[in-house]
Amino acid sequence: MGEIIDDELWASPRPSTWNLWAVSVLLAKLGNTFCFGTRGPGGWWLVREPEWHFGQQVLVPDLAGWRRERAPGLFERDEPFFELAPDWICEVLSPSTVALDRGRKLSLYHQEGVSHAWLLDPRAHTLEIYRRGSRGWQLAAHHGGKGIPRSRGGRSGTMSGGHGKCTHYGEQGR
Repeated sequence: MGEIIDDELWASPRPSTWNLWAVSVLLAKLGNTFCFGTRGPGGWWLVREPEWHFGQQVLVPDLAGWRRERAPGLFERDEPFFELAPDWICEVLSPSTVALDRGRKLSLYHQEGVSHAWLLDPRAHTLEIYRRGSRGWQLAAHHGGKGIPRSRGGRSGTMSGGHGKCTHYGEQGR
């Protein structure tokens, strides 16, 4: 997978089995709650590995979400990329991407107005939840251990939004 960051091409290897599993589980859990509204608020578009273009930058977070109320026509254009900044991103950390994910990419997400950022480390069994602050990211919660933390809308920078149906977008078109 390739990203263009500050006019430099960053090529990353395919995700490891740990990363693939973590993204799959997280998307299933969050999709039911925040996308489909099953036992949760719904109201989000959730996408796996969306290519996001802004200016000269091309970023591909592991997961991204847009509030439907802010992006009702997100899928009207049948393009292989998005131009609207997501409201939420999640990067699943790996040894080969951790420095870039925690560094320049996180800084660019903040610069472009992303409201919430999650950093999930499947090897360390940790999830860091960040909320956008005026001067940078603020750590809202840190979870550790083998369990997957439960999300609660409106708390600790977690996702919340209106109700609605959701279509699952992931590997389509690849």
